Amino acid sequence: QVQLVESGGGSVQPGGSLRLSCPASESTYSTYSMAWFRQAPGNEREGVAYIAIGGGITFYADSVKGRFTISRDNAKNTVYLQMNSLKPEDTAMYYCAARRGYLYGPSWRTASLYHVWGQGTQVTVSS
Repeated sequence: QVQLVESGGGSVQPGGSLRLSCPASESTYSTYSMAWFRQAPGNEREGVAYIAIGGGITFYADSVKGRFTISRDNAKNTVYLQMNSLKPEDTAMYYCAARRGYLYGPSWRTASLYHVWGQGTQVTVSS
């Protein structure tokens, strides 16, 4: 089973940018759909962005559309989340998640449908 390790989190001022990375441990990574979730204290884990196996299909939460971009490099077994124009409400622990096969429609936001999770990386947006 693939293993995930997130990196790239940190503290940034509002309006700043960060890029999160999530390399996977094995070559079969290319058969997994990938997603980024986040969880702030006291809140449920919410889906931020999803990218399908081939990278041609992406979905985003409305709150991040136009600011965040998910991408994947199957040659490097890595998924990325480029986060621009960060806001204080983006502050959360960010998790990388994977599942074999595809998800369709809004089901991508359902955390229980993902088989593998990373340990998380903290993103803090504050002035």
